[in-house]
Amino acid sequence: MLSQSLQTEAALGQLRRVEDAGRVGLAVTGAGIAAFSWNVADDAIVWDGARDILPGQLALDEVCRGRNLLACMSSDGRARVNALVDSRAPQNVPFDIDVEFSSAMGSVWYVMLGTRIAGLDGRTERLSGVMREITERRRESQRLRYLATRDELTGHLNRNSLRAELAEAISRAKAEERNCAFLVASIDRLAMINDTYGFDAADEVIVAVGERLARTLRSTDVIGRTAGNKFGVILGNCSERELGLVADRLRAAVRDRVIDTRAGMVAATCSAGAVLLPHGAQSSQEAMLRAEETLERARSAGRDGFAVYARSPQLETARKRLMAIADEVVEALKDQRLVFAYQPIVEARTREVRHYECLLRMKRGDGAIVAAGHFIPAAEQLGLVRLVDRHALEMTVEMLHAHPALTLGVNVSGTTAGDPSWLKSFIDHVRANASVAGRMIVELTETAALHHFEENANFVSQLRDLGCRVAIDDFGAGYTSFRNLQMLRVDMVKIDGAYVQGLCASPDNQIFVRTLVELAKNFNLKTVAEWVGSDAEADLLESFGVDYFQGFHFGEPKLVLG
Repeated sequence: MLSQSLQTEAALGQLRRVEDAGRVGLAVTGAGIAAFSWNVADDAIVWDGARDILPGQLALDEVCRGRNLLACMSSDGRARVNALVDSRAPQNVPFDIDVEFSSAMGSVWYVMLGTRIAGLDGRTERLSGVMREITERRRESQRLRYLATRDELTGHLNRNSLRAELAEAISRAKAEERNCAFLVASIDRLAMINDTYGFDAADEVIVAVGERLARTLRSTDVIGRTAGNKFGVILGNCSERELGLVADRLRAAVRDRVIDTRAGMVAATCSAGAVLLPHGAQSSQEAMLRAEETLERARSAGRDGFAVYARSPQLETARKRLMAIADEVVEALKDQRLVFAYQPIVEARTREVRHYECLLRMKRGDGAIVAAGHFIPAAEQLGLVRLVDRHALEMTVEMLHAHPALTLGVNVSGTTAGDPSWLKSFIDHVRANASVAGRMIVELTETAALHHFEENANFVSQLRDLGCRVAIDDFGAGYTSFRNLQMLRVDMVKIDGAYVQGLCASPDNQIFVRTLVELAKNFNLKTVAEWVGSDAEADLLESFGVDYFQGFHFGEPKLVLG
């Protein structure tokens, strides 16, 4: 009787183990995982769940041998798995390897996770682990890497990626003792195309010009978009004579045929500036700066111009000064020496502080404080302003978290206002700190808002959806219409201080400011008068209906609040 009872208990135990194994098997299959145990000595692989996740053309009986499985992998994955099998480490080692298989539908990616089990002699005895398909994750990762290096509109390299490619090209040219070149091509009078045909047509022109330039280049050359209307081109193994011929071909490719846009036919031209390397510049930053300088010289002669960099004492002095400022900005960012000076903005009716504008300052090593006008233009020209603006945003958010009653205005520079990927990162950071968004006022300059209208209209809309307010700075300095302001959906306009300074003695400026304020009120926009310098000016502005004042008369920018 006891024997029968033990047999029954054993049978029940075996049944429970089968059920447990079945549940585990179902869980593994449901999770899209295949378990494997690879005995290296006899090259046999025991699978559980492989039939459900491996590509259809991989017969299960074939991949029950390690050599067959390896043969199905791409060379990179095969090399990594072989290295693991061939290793001689005496201890067990975890592994995490991405491998690629070919299938009728294209590449399929898997991750192999598990443990390499070592024998007594340190040789690999067994690989035990699981495989899971990660094709979608891999494609998304590749897409994000692509977007991080590419210009969203044209698909060409973005400025940072092009600069990295240029640095490599200069290094290769030095090592091989040959010449290469860097050329910047700028679409002439793009603002006029914007005004005449609209922003959509201007975007079509930018895309078409980029395509024409790319088709004209050799397969070894590299193109990228460096700014709104500019493309940078790296020309490998290029002599000075060839440089002129290439520039002629590029300009002809843009000039010779009109561009068909949805708004009509557009005739476009481009001007170009170039620098021969490595003779003309020793670094990618220096090369881009000199090409930009030369482009300005080419454009000064009119449309469709071209110039090659030539040394001049004046330009060399200016360049060295610019480079020194750029180095100073980089060091200041690294050492946390870019700080804010806070200038109060007061309500016109009560003359009480309502919020502060955050104005960037640089603390030098000797303790001296430098205004933004000293370093922002250099940072914009050399592509560093994105880092500066990001630092400013992070400092603003940090201050808002630290002071729950505070409202702050933060500026977005003209260069970053035209960079869709940077604007997206700005939105993402604000969204991640949504609790302070209601106390943030984002300021865009009028000219930047106009030149990058579509990007900024979307940017403003997303900011307002998150609770931020948006202001147009220096209003009146450009030519933005109130219709554009309505389309941008901003909350306030800041009247350019040039019209406010000495207002009491200027009837013309009084008419202009009064008209701006009346129009703003019709569009339900708040107004801020900048550079208010006296009570008399403040009283006059208040009588016009201005809502807020900003100027030294009500408070100079200070590094400490209060």
